[in-house]
Amino acid sequence: MRIALFSGNYNYVREGANQALNRLVGHLEAAGHKVRVYSPVTATPAFEPTGTLIAVPSVTLPLRSEFQLALGISKTVGRDIARFAPEIIHVSTPDILGLRAQAFARRIGIPIVASLHTRFETYVDYYGLGWTRPLIEAHLHRFYRRADHVLVPTPALRQDMLTVRGVDRVTVWSRGIDRALFSPGQRDVAWRRANGWNDDDVVILFFGRLVLEKGVDIFIATIRRLQAQGLRIRSLIVGAGPAASKFAALPDAVLTGHLDGADLARAVASADILLTPSVTETFGNVVLEAMASGLAIVSADVDSARALIAPDITGTLCPATNVEEFASAVAALVADPGRRHRLGRAARQASAAYSWDAASRCVEQAYVDTLDDIASRQNGQTRTRRQSSAGAL
Repeated sequence: MRIALFSGNYNYVREGANQALNRLVGHLEAAGHKVRVYSPVTATPAFEPTGTLIAVPSVTLPLRSEFQLALGISKTVGRDIARFAPEIIHVSTPDILGLRAQAFARRIGIPIVASLHTRFETYVDYYGLGWTRPLIEAHLHRFYRRADHVLVPTPALRQDMLTVRGVDRVTVWSRGIDRALFSPGQRDVAWRRANGWNDDDVVILFFGRLVLEKGVDIFIATIRRLQAQGLRIRSLIVGAGPAASKFAALPDAVLTGHLDGADLARAVASADILLTPSVTETFGNVVLEAMASGLAIVSADVDSARALIAPDITGTLCPATNVEEFASAVAALVADPGRRHRLGRAARQASAAYSWDAASRCVEQAYVDTLDDIASRQNGQTRTRRQSSAGAL
C-alpha cells in the first residue's frame, strides 16, 4: 500500500501522539508498504523522524509557541503528493492541514483514515477559551464523519464515535510499551540519593509535558496538602514545557527537564507513585510507562485511565479535579508500602498486554479493510448501474 500521512506535529516536539505515528510508519515500511509523511518542521526537531518527511507551510501557534500551525497544502506539496499517488490518506490532526488533506482525497477519489490522538475540546478551559468549545465540538464532529475509517485509542472512544458522532467504521488503535526499557530493574538508589532523597522518602512523580491541561495545578495542590499533613514525600517532575515555572510552588521538587531513553526509564522507575490528574488524555502513555516500571498509580478517573487501570488491582482512580480525593489516595499508599508494592507488581504484569507491533498491525488491517470496503461499494455500484441499464433496454 501507499499511504500519505498528515500530522500537525510529526517530530518537532516530542509527545505521545507522534511517538505512536513514528512507530506506525516504521512498522508499515518494515512490512513493505510505502509511506510519505507531511508535517510542519522546525530547525530544532525533538528527534529524527521515521520514514520520509515532507515539510508543509506553517506558522507559530498563538498561546502555545512551541507548536506550529500547518497552513495547508502548497502547490509544491500538492505536486509531491500527486507524484507519490497514495492509495490512502491518513489524517492525524483536525487542523487546516488535515482538512485540506481530506479535501484532496475526496477530489482524487481515495479513502480517508482519520486517527484521534488528542481531546482538543478539553483544552480550551485551561486557557480562558471555554466559549469556543461548542464550535470546536462541531468542527470535530464534521472532521471525523468525513473519514471512511476512524482510529481511536480506547474502547470508550470507539463507542463515542459510534453512538455520538455517528461514525460506523471505527477501530481501536491501542499503544505499546518497551518493557525491557521501562522496568523496575531501572530503579537506581544511587540516583535517588544524588537528588537528596533518603531511602525511606516516598517520591511522587509528575510525568509528561509541563502544560496546564495535564493537571499541573491539581498535582501541585495535592502535594502541598500532603506536605502540610507532615508526610515524608518528595516530588519528581519529569518533562518540559511552558508550565514548568508553576512548580516553584514546590520548593523541594526535583525538575529533570526533558529526558529520553535510559535516563527517562531510570527516573520513572526511581519514583514510588505516579500521580496523574490529567483529564485530557486519549490514551495515557505515561500511565503505561509507569505501570511497566512497577509504580503504584493514582490517576484521574477518566476513560483513558479506565482503559489501563483495574481499580485497587493495578492502581487507584480518583474523581477528576478533586484534590482531597487525590491527597487521600496518595496518603494511603504512603502509609502502606506493602499495598504500594502489590499495586506496582500487578501494574507491571498488566503492561505485558500492550505491544507496539500488535497496535501497528491493527492500523495496517484497518487500511486493508478500508480499501476492501471502498472496492466492494464501487463494485456494487457498477453492478447496480449495469442492471439498471439492462432493465432499461
